[in-house]
Amino acid sequence: MTAPSPAPLEDSARRLIVYAISDRRREVDDYIPHALRALRPYADRILAVVDGGLTPQSSASLEGVVDEILETERTPFHLKAYQAAIRHLGTRIEGYDEVLLAADTWYGPIRPFGPVFERMNATAVHFWAMTDRAAEVPNPFTHEGELAQHLQPHWFAARSPLISSAAWRAYWDALEVPDDFAPTALLHDSELTLAFRRAGFTDATAFPAEEYPTADPSLENADLLLDDGCPLLRRRPFADWPPFLDRHAIIGRWTMETARRHGYPAGLLLQNLARNVPPKVLNTDASLLEVLPDVETMYDRSAPLSLLVVAHIFYEEMTEEILQRADMLPERYDLVITTPNEAKARRIRERIEAVAHSALSVDIRVVDSNEGRDQSAFLIGCRDILLAGDHDLVVKIHSKRTVQDGLNVGEHFRIHQFTNLLHTPGYAANLVALFQREEGLGLVFPPMIHIGAAAMGRGWATNKDGFAIVAGALGVRVPLDDVSPLAPFGSMFVARPAALRLMLEHSWAYADFGGAHEYRDGSLAHILERMPAYAAGELGFHARTVINHDYMSLSHTALDFKLDQISATTIGYTNEQIEFLRRAGFMGDGQFRDLAMMYLRLNHPRLESRIRKILPAPRRRKSQGR
Repeated sequence: MTAPSPAPLEDSARRLIVYAISDRRREVDDYIPHALRALRPYADRILAVVDGGLTPQSSASLEGVVDEILETERTPFHLKAYQAAIRHLGTRIEGYDEVLLAADTWYGPIRPFGPVFERMNATAVHFWAMTDRAAEVPNPFTHEGELAQHLQPHWFAARSPLISSAAWRAYWDALEVPDDFAPTALLHDSELTLAFRRAGFTDATAFPAEEYPTADPSLENADLLLDDGCPLLRRRPFADWPPFLDRHAIIGRWTMETARRHGYPAGLLLQNLARNVPPKVLNTDASLLEVLPDVETMYDRSAPLSLLVVAHIFYEEMTEEILQRADMLPERYDLVITTPNEAKARRIRERIEAVAHSALSVDIRVVDSNEGRDQSAFLIGCRDILLAGDHDLVVKIHSKRTVQDGLNVGEHFRIHQFTNLLHTPGYAANLVALFQREEGLGLVFPPMIHIGAAAMGRGWATNKDGFAIVAGALGVRVPLDDVSPLAPFGSMFVARPAALRLMLEHSWAYADFGGAHEYRDGSLAHILERMPAYAAGELGFHARTVINHDYMSLSHTALDFKLDQISATTIGYTNEQIEFLRRAGFMGDGQFRDLAMMYLRLNHPRLESRIRKILPAPRRRKSQGR
């Protein structure tokens, strides 16, 4: 049967928008109502399809912006939501001149929807999409054959000749839900387009890939699309595997700045990403490291923030340095000092009284126990003042010494912490200004230490399993990073108390932290050291890392050389090297057994799996991390 001739969409045409929402929390982040309110003028009806249902509060957030909410079974992909909506509507769908299928995998509108609808309404087609993906040889998913050019279904519009056709019904009736991403791209993204083309229907793309320099411009050239008027920004440039984005020079920070320049509130984007992307991945993809100048350039003194400094002091001889660092803050502050016993408290008080400082008030608290050290002192000993809501920011510092690692390493760790938080008065003012600039910024802290430490590649150490248990108890559902967490190693940071609420409201006890021998990897103190960015992310607050210019010159040159050396014996781009090494797996000490198992993992994985089950586990060297 020949498809009817395509025609433009008339001004009186009726449009249905089906919007798929997938959230494992059964919640709706703020970017969704923002997008739907902007779509409302272009729809006669909006149907939200939600997998697994919504909380009452989230349902209320959609009132007035959607006409109906359809709850479906949990599914990992929006294709199932589209299918459920089409089945739910039945023949009613044929009463619309255009049906727009959209998913919650994009942010917008970055640019206005109106010009795009106007242009595509005037285009004579049976179906159209906002973006497409060019043909690729070989197919990037199967590494053979061709991936055909196809429209991308995060925004897919079909008109009445198609939605009333047998081809439309046959496609959705036959669609099966795949279990992972690659089949989705193969079986749905491309087949959705090809099935209707084979039936004789014609299509168009609002921002076709052929006009851009890459095969997938919505991912690789998002900034160019936005500048050209595309209203949508996909999530992938901020959530994909960082080495893949690095390989293709996809710079999420530049893309985010483009969206901000066009007027999109980036806080909406960051709120959603903080809750759903592993923090270290987000920190890398969006380049959330701030290299701050030592001269004040950013702080708005007409809108001061109230500051609280919490300092755990075990080594009282560091009292003066802690005061000097705190005095670099742009406003006077309330100071709370925690310490393990009365004798230390007396000596600390004497030292404070002997020097000038900028603290508005000084509260020296003797904690009931030093079990858990600065972690327990902060979460238990200062819980009352942190939850009181009297301060905009808390600066958490302590008398840092790493005596077990020797003079040079310990001194460097102390400098790494203090100078990247409170380097100079101008630097500290610029750091606080970050919180003035971004309401959704939850906390900042120095980047992961790597000079004099072997934390790289083992930042979780033996804490990950315990972390997952504690996170579950706190209600933290932010995905965990793979190799190392994004964390304030050294446990010094600046934060909004509100961003730490999940940690602060929990009823901790000193006994939870064990004895002094328990301050080691796997203990609660080390687990909680890694928790802040994840706990903040659950509440929609994102984290940034901060570094001063002087330390950046040390850090980058050291990283540059180390990565160069590590890459020397493995061919390919960095992403290919990482994939190869991850497939090869743990290399142990390079003994015959280790090399043999690596060979099997790379070349005969099924055989390796069988052999591994009958051999004792290899002994791993003790971590040389922090």
